Amino acid sequence: MLQLQDVSIYQDKVLILSGINLTIKKGEFVYLIGKTGSGKSSLMKTLYADLPLKHGEGTIVGYNLKALNEKEIPFLRRKLGIVFQDFKLLPDRSVFNNLFFVLKATGWKDKAKIKTKIEEVLKKVEMQTKAYKMPHELSGGEQQRIAIARALLNDPDLILADEPTGNLDPKTSVEVMQVLQEINKSGIPILMATHDYALILKFPFKTLRCEGGKVFEVVQKTV
Repeated sequence: MLQLQDVSIYQDKVLILSGINLTIKKGEFVYLIGKTGSGKSSLMKTLYADLPLKHGEGTIVGYNLKALNEKEIPFLRRKLGIVFQDFKLLPDRSVFNNLFFVLKATGWKDKAKIKTKIEEVLKKVEMQTKAYKMPHELSGGEQQRIAIARALLNDPDLILADEPTGNLDPKTSVEVMQVLQEINKSGIPILMATHDYALILKFPFKTLRCEGGKVFEVVQKTV
């Protein structure tokens, strides 16, 4: 699903991370940890082609990141489910219409199929009763569940979650994490950037750390 070999990541001409070797297989759940400014978001942005890959080799869900051209980027992103810290829901439309907008934008035309798909993803995140609520009527945890539902719309091969619990309280973070864990159990691999160490202890998975311009695996100590 994801393979990086000797990758270096730049913001403009500034080297952020170097010598990254990383493989994520189907069904894996991998954390990416590190302090603010350590390069987690830059790595994520490279994976969904917001930053170009200039050095090293990288493939993700069948796309060569180094050879990617502008026209291919929307198709790559359709195969990825991307979850952001700040939800990124459109404030002027209901939950249903937020999801409807995404499906229409990615080429869905049949309204009955669109409705069925929206119901399916809302059920997966236990938000089927909230379809006609506006984002401001939802709690932070509910908004993040909708953001996860949005990430599932096009049956992604891989989910990239960038600090998905960063704006949530500890109890809500656990609930969102349980949703992600259920999705992962269905076979979808997840790469999740986080600095929430309490979650990592509660839900232990393979963990990579960004530090000192490098990315390396951390062996978790069992409590």
